[in-house]
Amino acid sequence: MSVISLLDPWEPSPAFVAVVLVTAVLYARGARRAPVTIARQAAFWTGLVLFYLALHTRLDYYAEHQFFVHRLQHLVLHHLAPLVLMASYPGSVLRAGLPFAWRPALRRWQRSASARLAAATLLNPTVISLAFVVSVVLWLVPSVQFVAMLDWRLYTLMNWSVAVSGLAYWWMLLDHRRAPPSRTRPGLRVLSPVITMTPQILVGAIITFSSQDLYPIFTLCGRAFTSIPPVLDQSLGGLIMWVPAAVLESIGAMMALRHMMRLSESAPTTISRVRRSTGSATPTLEASSR
Repeated sequence: MSVISLLDPWEPSPAFVAVVLVTAVLYARGARRAPVTIARQAAFWTGLVLFYLALHTRLDYYAEHQFFVHRLQHLVLHHLAPLVLMASYPGSVLRAGLPFAWRPALRRWQRSASARLAAATLLNPTVISLAFVVSVVLWLVPSVQFVAMLDWRLYTLMNWSVAVSGLAYWWMLLDHRRAPPSRTRPGLRVLSPVITMTPQILVGAIITFSSQDLYPIFTLCGRAFTSIPPVLDQSLGGLIMWVPAAVLESIGAMMALRHMMRLSESAPTTISRVRRSTGSATPTLEASSR
């Protein structure tokens, strides 16, 4: 099999291709209009390519027929691709790529009660963190995994839920603003990976050290690499969920820590500016009090 043939989609998805194309066009348009560094552009395109490779190439076939490849796929969808893409801070560039006629309608929708309610619910830090963990752990329940691998609709839902929850979580974690306008305090953004990685490490360790074949569905469907015993395949998958995922979340925590330190260093400057701006009124008040 040639390397080029690995790029052939295993199960073509017009909806996914449409999402990728629209996102790519908006970003390309926005990058011509808004100032954005080469590093940020490289991060965005790398993240988008990783999403495409994980979901719309021959890799998806191996993910359906080998547990450790399945875990690699979800590591990319849940951790690596969203982390890299959100590190590019693409929001302003994507907005700049929108046609000018659409922007007033978007602003009106953002101010609507339904949009504010949806944002307050779906972008709540607790909801995002829970979805980030549940989207991984739930699908690893053996009975749930068995059904999801046999039903293409559940399989698609599984992959999309992992990707969307990953995007939401890394968007929250890498937010470099104060709270408000950010919905999450800087200190909580640093602490969040410690909380979310703990259940994933525990589940990964259980899978790694289990001597029982927890996922016989891969044998039933036919394993892609028959030379790898099922228990070893399972152990490799557990290690992927355990070690690389924890490393990526630690990197995210360090990036959040850097933002928190930057914000804490800028706080005295902000306070001094406020004092200077109100300093002229202070002597007057003191004189009147005398």
